[in-house]
Amino acid sequence: MKKQYFTTGRITFAALLAAVYAAVTVLTASFAYGPIQFRIAEALAVFCCFTPAAVWGMTVGCIAANMLSIISVWDMLIGASATLLACVITRKIKNVWLVPLPTILCNAVIVGAEIAFFFDERAFLPAFGLNALTVGAGEAAVMYLLGVPLLLLLRKNAAAQRSLARL
Repeated sequence: MKKQYFTTGRITFAALLAAVYAAVTVLTASFAYGPIQFRIAEALAVFCCFTPAAVWGMTVGCIAANMLSIISVWDMLIGASATLLACVITRKIKNVWLVPLPTILCNAVIVGAEIAFFFDERAFLPAFGLNALTVGAGEAAVMYLLGVPLLLLLRKNAAAQRSLARL
C-alpha cells in the first residue's frame, strides 16, 4: 500500500511548526529581521531531518513571520524561498554537524542579496557581501548553538523519534 503524503498528522505537525516559527520570530522581532539577524525559529529546521511535514511547516511559518517585515511581500516570497530550499536540502543530510549548512548558506546568499537589493541597490556587490556575512553569521550562531543541540536531543529521545517517524 502506498504511503499517503498528506495525512492528518503531517498537516497538523506542519501547522503547529508554522505557528511556532511565526510566533517565535514575531516575539523576537527586535533581532529577527534586518541585516544583522538572529532568527531563533530557524533552529526548528532540524525537524526536516525527521519528516517532510517540517519542510512545509517551516516555509509557511516563514511566510507568516515575514508578513511583518518592512518589505513584506518580497520578503514573504524571497525569504520563504530561501527557507524552502534550505529545508529540502536539509532533508537529505545525515551528518549532525552538516545539517545547519543549508540553512546558513541559503539564507546568507538569498536573504543577503535581498537585503542588499532593497536597501542599497546602487552598491549591490559590497552591500551583498556584508549582508551575506552578517545573515550567515546569525544563522550559524542560531543553528549551531540551538539547532544542533535540539537535533541531538531529538535523536537521543526514542519517543520523539517514533512520533516523528509516523509523520
